[in-house]
Amino acid sequence: PVLRLLEAQLQDQRREHEEEMEALRNQVDLMQEEMEKQQQAFLQTLQLSPEVQVELGLQQEITRLTNENLDLKELLEKLEKNEKKLKKQLKIYMKKVQDFEASQTMVAVERRPHERNMQVAVQRKEKDFQGMLEYYKEDEPLLIRNLIT
Repeated sequence: PVLRLLEAQLQDQRREHEEEMEALRNQVDLMQEEMEKQQQAFLQTLQLSPEVQVELGLQQEITRLTNENLDLKELLEKLEKNEKKLKKQLKIYMKKVQDFEASQTMVAVERRPHERNMQVAVQRKEKDFQGMLEYYKEDEPLLIRNLIT
């Protein structure tokens, strides 16, 4: 049983090795064909006059630079889009921070025992809230007290 298992494993490895070798041979053949095509093109280019060689070189460089330029434009557009998204998020977070700071000053004013009897005038923007509000668990008794009053 152990011998048969080892033989099966060996045959599997041999089959995998042969498949890998075939794939590598195919890859080498394709590379050789590509290399031959490039050599043919190179030899044809060498047979051309120097002016035509320079012209072909310039065309290739222009093509390369155009492609590179398009890639850079695409990257720039992506970065500008990301910048706009981040600016929007920053505005949202700044607003949340301002709202939080305002609520903290309200909480601090309400917690001062000697000023509880004094009327505190705090300017508040009237807001139409709909839906659920986020709060910290430790502020729950204060929120309930405020809801009742």
